[in-house]
Amino acid sequence: MSSGFLSTFFVAICYEGAFAPHPLGRYKAISEKNDYMINEQIRDKEVRVIGANNEQLGIMTSKEAMALAQEAGLDLVKIAPTATPPVCRVIDYSKFRYEQARKEKENRKKQKTTETKEVHLSPNIADNDLTTKANQARQFLSKGNKVKVQLRFRGREMAHQENGMEIIMAFCQKLEDVATIDKAPKMEGRNLVVTLSEKK
Repeated sequence: MSSGFLSTFFVAICYEGAFAPHPLGRYKAISEKNDYMINEQIRDKEVRVIGANNEQLGIMTSKEAMALAQEAGLDLVKIAPTATPPVCRVIDYSKFRYEQARKEKENRKKQKTTETKEVHLSPNIADNDLTTKANQARQFLSKGNKVKVQLRFRGREMAHQENGMEIIMAFCQKLEDVATIDKAPKMEGRNLVVTLSEKK
């Protein structure tokens, strides 16, 4: 029994947990996900091969590439199936999948889910209250969130929208060290709205 097949059998147990009889009486790992093709699964006429030390081994038949992998006691893994010809790498598949899973986990940790937080103002807000609201927005921004600032006009206040614009701009100035304006302030119904993002 070849070392390549033993590696395939081991990986099937550790990673996939599913098997199917191979036409030749051997077993072949079946991936439940859209995973990499390895060893006997690779049946392309020609493949470009990268060695275990990332060296270019050139273009050869799948059988020749498989023989190289078996000789090295490693697996043949198709890493670029859409290339012409497809690119395969001679590598320990179990270690390869472990490294891939580790990188995916690290990438997920780095990804931040951006939420939009809201801060509500009024045309007659006092300056100390405006500062309090700005500090609240500063905390939202520091966590990677966007901030939607809404100033609502009531009744006759609609006739003095310029006062609301002054308050909105004063609010933005209090955050100019940490925020950028995504879109210029605009009216949405009876609300004057501006959206802020963390300054990069």
